[in-house]
Amino acid sequence: MKLIDKVQTILGSVQTAAKMDLLEALKNLNIQLEELEPFLKNEQNKPYYRKLLYKNEYLELLVMNWSELECVPHDHGSSHGWIQVINGVSENTVYEVKENQLPYEIFTVKKEKGKIFFAPKGGVHKMREAQGTNLVTLHLYSPPITGMKVYDLEKCAACVVSDDCGAWWPDEESQMVKEIKLKKAAE
Repeated sequence: MKLIDKVQTILGSVQTAAKMDLLEALKNLNIQLEELEPFLKNEQNKPYYRKLLYKNEYLELLVMNWSELECVPHDHGSSHGWIQVINGVSENTVYEVKENQLPYEIFTVKKEKGKIFFAPKGGVHKMREAQGTNLVTLHLYSPPITGMKVYDLEKCAACVVSDDCGAWWPDEESQMVKEIKLKKAAE
């Protein structure tokens, strides 16, 4: 069965966007790197290249292959989901965010090929490829991501980005839905 047919069959039958149902669906897909190779493209000026593999009103599945750049801290709007490391090693940094303040780094963890980790609604994190590991990740979110907020720690600002922008500060003004000035956390 071709990858897209398999994805449509399995994800098309998901009846709920509950956390564990999404995890089960992702595991049932059992997607291998070889199946994703036609959808991968090198991206030099961004942290990753992303390709939408499936989307309906309840969920979306994306594949990302990573450059040497790291993405900025970001949330996933009102979505939650699972991230699976298909190839390489991911370095994932998790942040705590208090209203109108800069995110505060809590911890960083490496996830190797085959590992799956949860991205909670409202959670803020950043990812990068552990140097030279050719990171490829699969992302299953529900609902499809909209209203993602990215953070610029140097500018002390956040920005809600358009749906066509990834986890980086927007290059184009049209991708900036709303810019938010933040305060530094009280010392």
